[in-house]
Amino acid sequence: MTVRKNQAALSTAEKRRFTDAVLELKRTGQYDDFVTTHNAFIMSDTDNGDRVGHRSPSFLPWHRRFLLQFEQALQAIDPEVALPYWDWTTDRTTRSSLWAPDFLGGTGRASDGRVTDGPFAAGANRWTISVRVDGRDYLRRALGSGGRQLPTRAEVDSVLAMTTYDMAPWNSSSDGFRNHLEGWRGVNLHNRVHVWVGGQMGTGVSPNDPVFWLHHAFIDKLWADWQARHPGSGYLPAAGTAGVVDLHDTMRPWNDTTPADMLDHTRHYTFDTAA
Repeated sequence: MTVRKNQAALSTAEKRRFTDAVLELKRTGQYDDFVTTHNAFIMSDTDNGDRVGHRSPSFLPWHRRFLLQFEQALQAIDPEVALPYWDWTTDRTTRSSLWAPDFLGGTGRASDGRVTDGPFAAGANRWTISVRVDGRDYLRRALGSGGRQLPTRAEVDSVLAMTTYDMAPWNSSSDGFRNHLEGWRGVNLHNRVHVWVGGQMGTGVSPNDPVFWLHHAFIDKLWADWQARHPGSGYLPAAGTAGVVDLHDTMRPWNDTTPADMLDHTRHYTFDTAA
């Protein structure tokens, strides 16, 4: 069984195995396929149209499936690799361990945002940004962008306390747990972290930055935590809702996955017990 660990608990060897597998996935071209898929959905998911990956109840099961597919691709390269998660309520600064040169590298330089250290730096010639929103082909970050602060544990707990998964109108103006976690309302958890990292993480091609996977692995863990706290509060909507993915509807781009299939993560992986 795959165990997803807090990145702060990874050994040097585990960090290296993860980054090596990510680099190999990039070398084969498979990594860019994930970037392309994410960008296509974030651009097509709108409040008033057909929405699947974002601004919708299926945000959480869609990304759970997306991460699982990515993790399986990494494991095809190295079976010992699992997705780590970044608990940004604890590792809150630009000096946190995930930004070290032996893992993801640090923030971008002031002049152009270019990341210059770590395995994904432009100078290594192994991480060219191919699926991009502008002409720049290097990884960019601006950690702490705009003077923002990462979400606190108290803010997370306030969202985990919500008892209803989602509600009409099932988009970015909805109340309920999913939308507050996604970040369109309230304290803004998920979206705020994307903006805090900056660079490609602030765009539809956010998976170009490998921290995307660690961030979403933590979002996935928070959904699992919410499920454990509220066992009687399931995925909504159940059926018959136009424009969104109901519990037993198939989620594009897969033809074999519904939200119901993604409710029990323990069929695929578990999380460590680190806080």
